[in-house]
Amino acid sequence: MKTLKLTVLVAIVALTSAFTTPVKKKIDIIKSSIEWKGKKILGSHTGTIQLKEGYLEMEGDNLVGGMFVVDMTTINVTDLEGESKGKLEGHLKSADFFGVDNFPTATLVIKNATKDRNTYEVIADITIKGQTEAISFDLEMGESAAQTSFKIDRTKFGVRYGSGSFADNLGDNAISDKFTIDVMLKF
Repeated sequence: MKTLKLTVLVAIVALTSAFTTPVKKKIDIIKSSIEWKGKKILGSHTGTIQLKEGYLEMEGDNLVGGMFVVDMTTINVTDLEGESKGKLEGHLKSADFFGVDNFPTATLVIKNATKDRNTYEVIADITIKGQTEAISFDLEMGESAAQTSFKIDRTKFGVRYGSGSFADNLGDNAISDKFTIDVMLKF
């Protein structure tokens, strides 16, 4: 009889865990940060951009999904001051680059995550300027934070201004097609 009760209990636990719904771990958008770096022939520029909202989907200790919305209107240049800073921020927000009047947000949706110790290989869909592309990156996960760094090819989202891949005779004015994003998520 004890064996039957134990078998039933194990079956109930197994069935319950099979139908567990992921828990959303909300991101603290105030304490989290996103830094970007764009390169050109004669140098680079750095800046920040803010999360509007985001969460990670967890099943127990395992990352299984997530969604993030970035407020593109918050593009901030950190390596310049004054008029130069304002001009570059305005240009990055313009239709030449991210067209924030028409596309005020960008999103990233985690589709799959494979764990190896405290690092996940993440496959996600990223949407910028209304165009969605698959992206993969490593995400280090801790108890109260997660961090990642990855490159985005802006030309895949129609951001071709100054790209040597699409324009000739740019010389020293050519801008790299890829920019780097460093993300620190606090939860």
